[in-house]
Amino acid sequence: MIAIVDYGVGNLFSLRSSFEKIGADVIVTSDEKTIKNADKILLPGVGAFADASKKLVDTGMGELVKEQARKGKYVMGICLGMQLLFEKSYEYGVYEGLGLLKGEVVPLKGDIDPKLKVPHIGWNALQFTRPHFLFTHIKEGDCAYFVHSYHAVRCLDSLIATTEYDKQITATVAKDNVLGCQFHPEKSGDVGLNILRAFVERKG
Repeated sequence: MIAIVDYGVGNLFSLRSSFEKIGADVIVTSDEKTIKNADKILLPGVGAFADASKKLVDTGMGELVKEQARKGKYVMGICLGMQLLFEKSYEYGVYEGLGLLKGEVVPLKGDIDPKLKVPHIGWNALQFTRPHFLFTHIKEGDCAYFVHSYHAVRCLDSLIATTEYDKQITATVAKDNVLGCQFHPEKSGDVGLNILRAFVERKG
């Protein structure tokens, strides 16, 4: 079973629908026992890093996710959920993340050509930096749907795919059992569904 963590921030039900579309056993939950019993954990996120980080702390979900990840359970973050996996974010201040991955989250604005729009919204091709099981059912150059104003940097340790928006920016990360997509698989058509399918199929 896949547990989508409900901590008050996220595109929970569109993600659930995507998992259901590929035949996965999935539940949206904030119940500690259910999350502990799940085979894998999905950490969603939409909005501001500071608000999401605070809600993870206030609900206890942050410590629970870290505990499960450190036990070897697969944890996957989507969009802001991916950013929360890193050590810190510089979104309107400096805020601590879960620290499950090395790296930081910084604004796109000032880091890319000022002629380009921020937030970065739209379909962009994925360039693989190394093989990974998440790419089992897709090919390099396939496009995913992005909506974000911040991006992960200093994360070569976990970087597995980039996309070009003036420069190569982090698209997908993975380090052992901790994974993340900056884009929205649930909004990325068959490409997104096939990434989620690979996540579901992975044993362990």
